[in-house]
Amino acid sequence: MNVQINSTWKTYLQDEFEKPYFHNLVQFVKEEYSTHACYPKGRRIFAAFDHCTFDNIKVVIIGQDPYHGVNQANGLCFSVYDTIPHPPSLVNIFREIEQDLGIPYPQSGNLERWADQGVLLLNATLTVRAGEAGSHQNKGWETFTDAVIKSVSQHCEKVVFLLWGGYAKKKSILIDSNKHCILTAGHPSPLSANRGFWFGNKHFSKTNDYLLSVGKKPIQW
Repeated sequence: MNVQINSTWKTYLQDEFEKPYFHNLVQFVKEEYSTHACYPKGRRIFAAFDHCTFDNIKVVIIGQDPYHGVNQANGLCFSVYDTIPHPPSLVNIFREIEQDLGIPYPQSGNLERWADQGVLLLNATLTVRAGEAGSHQNKGWETFTDAVIKSVSQHCEKVVFLLWGGYAKKKSILIDSNKHCILTAGHPSPLSANRGFWFGNKHFSKTNDYLLSVGKKPIQW
């Protein structure tokens, strides 16, 4: 199956594209996009892979579902288009960066600037029906994105995995902790952050400290 994804990923994911579950997933997504408003736009479904090539992965951040509001989802987890108001979780991410690194709160919530530096911003489910959170879960996307995580763990060296919240933390079983750095914290959503499970985790400075320690360029958060 010819999936429109950055060529550096095809070597590692082509087998997935040929499996029956992925064929069924493609048919489901095509049907959904032809009969309902869905996000992100079709050409942005694999944007996380287009901006972060396989040979440039330094950090993986795992989200769950794309935003389901109008014009929010741009194919990168936690990220929105330039002019869109920042959702609560993204606000808390930026506030933690502010506290951790002293970087001023940014105007744009578009995280392509991270992805282009080697941060894979991977939602477990890559599409969603407008206004219906979780509507495309358990259709095959999770099988695919689990395979992505396993492939990164197996074929890359010294990657930082940032696992925020219970859902993301469960993905740790897919990652070789002897080869990579795994950092966990509560989810940046207000519910978790306001209970003390997010702020003060210093994941952004810890990530850069680790990258420097293994001879990699730090991320400009």
